[in-house]
Amino acid sequence: MAVAPPAPPISAPLPSEAEAPAAPLPRLPLRERMRARSADDRIQSWRPRWFWAALSIPGAIWLIVFFVLPFYVMMSVAAGAIDPIFQSPIPLWNPFEWSGASFANFFQEASFWLPQFERTIVYTAIASAASLAIAYPVAYFVTRYAGKRKTLYLILLISPFWVSYMMRMLAWIDLLQVGGYVNKVLEWLHIMNAKNPEGWLSGHPSTVIFGLIYGYIPYLIIVLYAGLDRIDGRLLEASRDLGLGRWRTFWRVTVPLSRQTILAGMFITVLPMVGDYFTNQLLSATPTTTMFGNVIESNLNFNSLEAEGAAASLLLLALLLIPMIYYVRSTARASRENV
Repeated sequence: MAVAPPAPPISAPLPSEAEAPAAPLPRLPLRERMRARSADDRIQSWRPRWFWAALSIPGAIWLIVFFVLPFYVMMSVAAGAIDPIFQSPIPLWNPFEWSGASFANFFQEASFWLPQFERTIVYTAIASAASLAIAYPVAYFVTRYAGKRKTLYLILLISPFWVSYMMRMLAWIDLLQVGGYVNKVLEWLHIMNAKNPEGWLSGHPSTVIFGLIYGYIPYLIIVLYAGLDRIDGRLLEASRDLGLGRWRTFWRVTVPLSRQTILAGMFITVLPMVGDYFTNQLLSATPTTTMFGNVIESNLNFNSLEAEGAAASLLLLALLLIPMIYYVRSTARASRENV
C-alpha cells in the first residue's frame, strides 16, 4: 500500500514578513472636524438650509432694537452738535458729520472726573477681591460638602434674586442709620461709644464698598457654583491617590480647573461695579465717595452736559472692552486646549 508523502512543514512567517500594524490616522484640526460634521449634518438633515438661520431672527431683532439702535443714538448725541440758544445736544444721524468736540471738552475737564475715576477703580478692586474671597469658599462648600442639603443651599443662594436691588439697599439704610441695629450691636459689644454713634451713611467709603459686595456677590456665587460643580470628582480622587493632601489638591487641581469659572464670575461682577452709581446714591450721596457712574449720571441730568455724559459712557465702554477681549480670548484658548 502506497503511503502519501508527508506534507511539507508550514514555516511561520518571519517577523519581517508579518503585517505591520496600520498607522493611526492623523487627527484633523478642530475647525476641519467641525466643518466635516456640519457638512454631514446638512446632508442627512431634512430641514432646509435656512432653517437654523431663521431661529436667530428673534434674537437678532432684540439685539438691534435694544442694543444697536440705543448705541447709535448715544454715538449721535456724543458726536453731535450743541444748540447755541438752549445749549441742548443736537444728534447728528449722519456719521460723516460727527465731531469729537464733546470728547475734547470731557478730557479738558479731567481734573473734575479723574478723582472719581480713580476712586471707582479702587472701590471696584477691593469689592471684587473681597467678593471672590467670600464667594469661592461658599460655592466650594456647597459643591463638595453640602450633600443632601445641596438643594436647600441652592435655594438660599438664589433667594437674593427674588428681591430687587433697590429694596435690598433700602433695607440696609434702615440698619445703618445712626439709631439702627448696626450701631446698637456695636454699642452692646462695647466697640462704639453710645454718646458718639457712627454715621455710616454720611460718606464712609467702607459703606459704599460693602454695598457693592452685598449687591453683586450673589451673581459671583452662582457662577462659581456652576463651574465647580462640573469638575470631575475622579480627578480629585486621583490626586489624593497620588499622595497629594487636601490643600495641595485644592491648589494644584481645583483652582486651576476653575480658572475660567473665576474669570467668568469676575467678569460678570466687575463690569456692573465699574458703572454703578445707585449704590453710592443710596448709601452715601456725598462728594467724597462719588464714583465715575455718578459723574455720567449727573451729566445726563443737565441739557448742556448730555453730550459729555454720552461721551463719558462711550469712553467707559471702550475701557471695559479690554477685559472683555481678554476673557473671550482666554475662553477660546481654554476650549482649544480641552479638545
